[in-house]
Amino acid sequence: MSRSSCRAYHDRVRAALDNEFLGQTLARFQDHYRGARQAGFEGLDFAALSQEVAQAKDAALSRLPELYEQLKQRAEALGAQVHLAADAEQARRIISDIAERAGARRIIKSKSMTSEEIHLNAHLEGQGLEVTETDLGEWIIQLRKEGPSHMVAPAIHLSRTQVAELFSQVTGQEQDPEDIAALVEVARQRLRQVMLSADMGISGANFAIAESATLGIVTNEGNARLVTTLPPVHVALVGLEKLVPDLNAALKILKVLPRSAVGQLTGTYITWVTGAVECAAAASGRKELHIVFLDNGRLALSQDPVFSEALRCVRCGSCANVCPIWGQIGGHAYGHVYIGAIGLILTYFYHGVEAARELAKNCLNCQACRVNCPAGIDLPRLIKAVAGRVNQQEGAPLKNQLMRRVMTNRGLFHFLLRRAYLAQKPLARGERLIRHLPSFFGAEHGFRSLPVVTARPLRDRWAGLAKPTAAPKVKAAFFAGCLVDFVYPEQGEALIELLDGKGVQLDFARGQTCCGLPASMASEDETAREVARQNIAALEAEGHDYVLTLCASCASHLKNAYPRLLADDPVWGPRAQALAAKVIDCASFLKDVVGFDDLPPGGPKAAYHSPCHLCRGLEVHQAPRDLMERAGLDYAPYDDEEVCCGFGGSFSLEFPELSAAVLARKLDQVEITGAELLLTDCPGCVLQLEGGLDQRGSSIKVQHLAQALASAKRREKS
Repeated sequence: MSRSSCRAYHDRVRAALDNEFLGQTLARFQDHYRGARQAGFEGLDFAALSQEVAQAKDAALSRLPELYEQLKQRAEALGAQVHLAADAEQARRIISDIAERAGARRIIKSKSMTSEEIHLNAHLEGQGLEVTETDLGEWIIQLRKEGPSHMVAPAIHLSRTQVAELFSQVTGQEQDPEDIAALVEVARQRLRQVMLSADMGISGANFAIAESATLGIVTNEGNARLVTTLPPVHVALVGLEKLVPDLNAALKILKVLPRSAVGQLTGTYITWVTGAVECAAAASGRKELHIVFLDNGRLALSQDPVFSEALRCVRCGSCANVCPIWGQIGGHAYGHVYIGAIGLILTYFYHGVEAARELAKNCLNCQACRVNCPAGIDLPRLIKAVAGRVNQQEGAPLKNQLMRRVMTNRGLFHFLLRRAYLAQKPLARGERLIRHLPSFFGAEHGFRSLPVVTARPLRDRWAGLAKPTAAPKVKAAFFAGCLVDFVYPEQGEALIELLDGKGVQLDFARGQTCCGLPASMASEDETAREVARQNIAALEAEGHDYVLTLCASCASHLKNAYPRLLADDPVWGPRAQALAAKVIDCASFLKDVVGFDDLPPGGPKAAYHSPCHLCRGLEVHQAPRDLMERAGLDYAPYDDEEVCCGFGGSFSLEFPELSAAVLARKLDQVEITGAELLLTDCPGCVLQLEGGLDQRGSSIKVQHLAQALASAKRREKS
């Protein structure tokens, strides 16, 4: 992406963040969605359902040409005409030619992301045709000459006042923004008149069943049913990835789609279209049905060993609904048709490298989209893979080149970390936090204070801290991670204190280095693989029962990423699997392995922030809260405990305005609890949360859970 394009993207982000109404609307929507989605899937095994959908979609994607030919043969036997468009231009031409042959001048449309992808409306209007969107949200944004800001709720960015002003202009009569029913009636009256006089209807489809040549369309307004039935000509524009072999596969998708989209058990309207049916409006007495399948790179994508799973997407929008970034800026800031996590991937394939370069960096790696995707798409991994391809095409940025040099050389890496302490001394002025950053950071980075690198890292203190354990019950290798080792050694000291007398031999492997997550986040997989090999060699030497870490991000990376990164290596792959099986987080280790004695109540009021890589990467939810209760702390819950804090490592440096906004929403909720302490299980989260609260002048103290538990034990002894 050119410098001007990067600047334009950041300008859109800042404009969205400055829109107070948008931020409030999106926050309310995401709060409501979480509850509705949970209710929608209550009593169901979501993981099993998503796996079924993934398997069904993958099976279909592996045979798209075959399924297309099967549907084409069956559909044409039923009187339909089937077309295959290689790209957007050909699809637009096919549809405009159909309209010309039919003499169609007035066209009605049902909501279709595929038509947005090829910019169909603009093309048809350029041909002198009158095109009207019939779904309420789509009609509103069409009148405003905007694109959708969400795949399911395209006009979510607009207030009722804005809609009332728009309808006042359309009708020439003043509309009351508080009278929602009247506003809906305006749309109904206007749109029904257009529908009854339309010459052609254009719809999309949620699935195309090859066996029966049936199209399935899921909507909540019912206008798609009118679009497909009233006019004499119906054109269905369908992405090739919507092909499924049979009704059974379609019903698997139908079971998760409305639940994931809006938390409903089923769509209000489910329309099935099979063949050219009777139609009184047609001169021939039968509907003229055209099915236009769009390739636009889909066939090639379906054969890609890395990215093919992106085509599993059922367009539910859940990846946006749970995304902390979309929840701050909405869809228009993305600059292209597809938004949310799937948009960061598809933009590259449908709009090119120029459009995707900055977008591909715009991911916190919080994993919320992955665990909520009803098709089981590993969206964060694919986003990083897109960024890697962009780097291959345009050249890796300087920071990536430096990362390769530094991270693969453990001696150099640790030398630089040690010297960082000296570099920071003038800025810290004897304090543990740097509150005034040097000018080259820019004002937008001032949303948080930064911790000072310690003068004496944990690895240098270890010999004087760790106590030998006779006949240990458990042997654990301690993986410190960069922040605990070089910034927060007190967290490691707290862990040693907690394990005293528990029969645990805790060893520190001096050969360990950074876990490699920063390299993976920068799409530097080869660097990440080299770092993984170094850590595996360092940690497996003593034959430990566990690999214990205080950093949820490190634990998740060691456990989940190492086996994937080294899967094709016959030597290191099995070693990575063996290491991954031993990785455990601090809370689970204390609760399930060595135990934590109950302490009497009376501790300080404490809120909790669940790190993304703990609750989603490791699927650990309850253990930290149970330990807080056992420690006698007064637990103060709030709604967004498992929502990202906005750190994301280097993300907070590249997108400080977004990092600050995500953090602010988190801290607002924490402060309302009245907590004295804010606890978490990740030093990166400590850095973000403590820095943000310090800049606010808050009295809330941020600690790693291990520190709070150690303090509780000391309080009991005193």
